[in-house]
Amino acid sequence: MALITFHDLRQVIHPHYVINILLALSFIVCKTLQPFCSLLFDECILNHRESEILFFTAVIIVFRTRKQGAVNFLPYIGTACMLAKLGNVLLWFYADPIYGVVYSVCCLLHLLIMPEPCYKGPENMVYLDEASLENVLEKDRGVTWLIELYAVWNPACIEFAPIFSELSAKYALPNLKFGKVELSRNPGVATRFKVNTSPLSKQIPTLLLFKNGKEELRRPLVNKTGKLVSFNFNYTNVASTFELDTLFRECKNAQAKQPKSKGHLKNE
Repeated sequence: MALITFHDLRQVIHPHYVINILLALSFIVCKTLQPFCSLLFDECILNHRESEILFFTAVIIVFRTRKQGAVNFLPYIGTACMLAKLGNVLLWFYADPIYGVVYSVCCLLHLLIMPEPCYKGPENMVYLDEASLENVLEKDRGVTWLIELYAVWNPACIEFAPIFSELSAKYALPNLKFGKVELSRNPGVATRFKVNTSPLSKQIPTLLLFKNGKEELRRPLVNKTGKLVSFNFNYTNVASTFELDTLFRECKNAQAKQPKSKGHLKNE
């Protein structure tokens, strides 16, 4: 079941999502509703073969989204629309090859001209490599770090990127910092923290919480039997699991208790 938030509802009215949904529903709408069905087809009812393709597509969407773990509304919609459009390609080609070509061109133009909107909001994070990660964990032991290990090509990382940016904008402090390490360019980091970076890996993204330079918490976990425990990387789940509200208060209080600098005392 997809988790729907007010933020998702505001985003879904973006032209990219609206047109994506229309393309995904295009065949069944045009085949069953007037005046489209009269203009494009000989009858305004789904035949047996078309019903079979639609049913098969629906089954694939249900199983694929569950397997992918798309519990957030927008990723769920994106995955469902992608699979529905593949089914629509078959349906339009089955109705008429010309319709199939026109529909395929429309889908391609949608991807090229109106891609999925990227996050353009504020963020407060540090992009690290293997050397700088080692440096901050060794030298900045008074700083609590939440580090994301990610890969630029991974769909789950792409979906999580705006969420991590929003979290960093809200919770980052001088002693509570957010960082990202790209694993394709820093394979040593993946090896050090035992993160599988294969195309089929479910370990990316991985979130690591460091206190005093030591790992305190990570998600997703690998249990004692070596099985990966799935984790839903949505805003609420990450903030709750890593207790970011509590961490923010603790770090802010610790910062307030730090002695004032000599220069500041002299001015007073």
